[in-house]
Amino acid sequence: MLWRRKSFWLALSAFWLLLVLLGVFPLRLAVSPGPLPGRSQGWPRWLDAAFLQSFSQSETNPEDVAQLPRVSRGSSCTWGACFDTSKCRGKVLKIFVHSPAGPTSEAQRRILDSLEGSRYSALSPADACLLLFLPSQDRRGACGPLPPNWNGGRNHLVLSLYPAPCTRLGQAMVAEASPSSDIFRPGFDIALPYLPEAHPLRGGAPGKLQQHSPQPGATLLAVAEEKGRWRITSTHASACLWDRHCEQDPGPQQTYPGETLPNATFCLIPGHRSATSCFLQALQAGCIPVLLSPRWELPFSEVIDWTKAAIIADERLPLQVLAALREMLPSRVLALRQQTQFLWTAYFSSVEKVIHTTLEVIQDRIWGASGHPSLMWNSPPGALLALPTFSTSLQDFPFYHLQLGSGPGSSFSAVIWVGASGESLLKLIQEVAGSRHCAQILILWNSEKPPPDRWPETAVPLTVIKGHRKVSNRFFPYSNISTNVILSLDAQSTLSTSEVDFAFVVWQSFPERMVGFLSGSHFWDEAQGGWGYRTGMTNDFSMVLTTAAFYHRYYHTLFTHSLPKALRTIADETPTCVDVLMNFLVATVTKLPPIKVPYGRQHPEAVPMDSGDPRPVPEPQPLDQDCINRLAAGFGHMPLVSSQVRLDPVLFKDPVSVQRKKYRSLEKP
Repeated sequence: MLWRRKSFWLALSAFWLLLVLLGVFPLRLAVSPGPLPGRSQGWPRWLDAAFLQSFSQSETNPEDVAQLPRVSRGSSCTWGACFDTSKCRGKVLKIFVHSPAGPTSEAQRRILDSLEGSRYSALSPADACLLLFLPSQDRRGACGPLPPNWNGGRNHLVLSLYPAPCTRLGQAMVAEASPSSDIFRPGFDIALPYLPEAHPLRGGAPGKLQQHSPQPGATLLAVAEEKGRWRITSTHASACLWDRHCEQDPGPQQTYPGETLPNATFCLIPGHRSATSCFLQALQAGCIPVLLSPRWELPFSEVIDWTKAAIIADERLPLQVLAALREMLPSRVLALRQQTQFLWTAYFSSVEKVIHTTLEVIQDRIWGASGHPSLMWNSPPGALLALPTFSTSLQDFPFYHLQLGSGPGSSFSAVIWVGASGESLLKLIQEVAGSRHCAQILILWNSEKPPPDRWPETAVPLTVIKGHRKVSNRFFPYSNISTNVILSLDAQSTLSTSEVDFAFVVWQSFPERMVGFLSGSHFWDEAQGGWGYRTGMTNDFSMVLTTAAFYHRYYHTLFTHSLPKALRTIADETPTCVDVLMNFLVATVTKLPPIKVPYGRQHPEAVPMDSGDPRPVPEPQPLDQDCINRLAAGFGHMPLVSSQVRLDPVLFKDPVSVQRKKYRSLEKP
């Protein structure tokens, strides 16, 4: 009986094979296609993909797995093929914005406001090498018309702060929020963050790491849920935190509404695009984003090294993910959380920063090898505040000496603003020239009277630049300045050589900050409902007057080429406001207070900026309180940081022999 069954099945198989060979039933093999040539695989980009191919990238796609729809790219554009850099005169990016078709939406209005008065703007298409197109839709959902001078989209940027269907047009670059990895063109398109509707236009709220610090030893997890909600739990909870079909008990939880930032160490964010709105919340909260197999491109991934601020994990390995989070060293956790705060503040805290970062990425492509190196993008103060037009060498900036192991400089240039000459100017020149660190003296002559025929004999070069200038021109990056360090002075300033020497030595330890003698402080005036400013003997301070202060010459370049013209105009209209503006700028860059050094008792406590009046002014003029409020509105926030620290020489005012003290003249009556 068994032999008959085997014979039957053998005969049936032979008969079926004969029919196949005759073509009655053609044989079909179900082979899933591989990835399209040149397609970006997106995140995660596994470092060990060669050893774990079956986990990092599946060679076959099971038929029962839902595949993402394949959106046509419109063209196989690359930077070299679809962008003509020869239109950028001097390799400087200038953009012209096409007027939106139809009514301007709130998102489009905020983009236009962020570009108004910026260094990127051009007045006409002929002056621009990049044309910006803001897509729109009519009431029926159809895409709006293309702008004039479209040229197939060449040298165009289609920008949308939110996912939109009308962005992939011809040969244009696309900058949109959280683009899918399947349609993103690396090196050509730009990924933007998904911004909430109430995201501030300028300034923005600071990071919350100081307020959001879990108790020592408590490693908490926040799991992103729908509508921006967060569920707080622990890394020792169930391994199926992000599995909705899990039947195990996930442990104790606490849910926060969408408006509240998560107070946790790690933030688990699912890989689908609907969860991208939680990404910026995690950055602002100082919560390390743990991205579970994201299927969207991380914002500005072309220039930002996200491995320093986020963790890319495989959602199919929950046990391994939770174990890795539990075993992470505290030093590594702190470094990741600190980097989230830097990235949030530098690139994501406002709409203006997001737009300017987008344009700076394109500017770097135009510059090529002369653009920002990775260190500038991924370390403070960030690429937006480190202009390559100043220098192509990192050593010339005041921010990277610690990473490079270099020194900030051994000599300084004294820049003296002269509105009215007198005996005090000649004495000041002699005292400053007597410093062993002085390399040159530059006099900006702004007085109606002609300069004297003879100047004091000094061991260092003395250069006079004549001409009537605006007050803000004292911070112009003059080519005559030969050192990286500037001592800013007024003709009415009174300093001794010992004071200059000690202040310079202090500056060498803090090259990114301002070091000054005279100080002022800001405060919130409840009665007036605004900011106020005062000078004099106070326990705390947040500014030093530029009538006698050391700082790096890079701030002249930043003051002239980075600050909006409207802010410099405020300083020109109110001369006493220029001190506040320079302190605002340095505090915005460093997020730190200035350094104060002792001022000899033979000097008055405060000297106002020289306005051109030759008569001595015994008392400082009150600052226009409206100035500080207008500047705070222009910056979008109050950047000044208060301090109570003054640095004194060793043995300063100690009851010991004066022969043991290095800077003896600082204590003379």
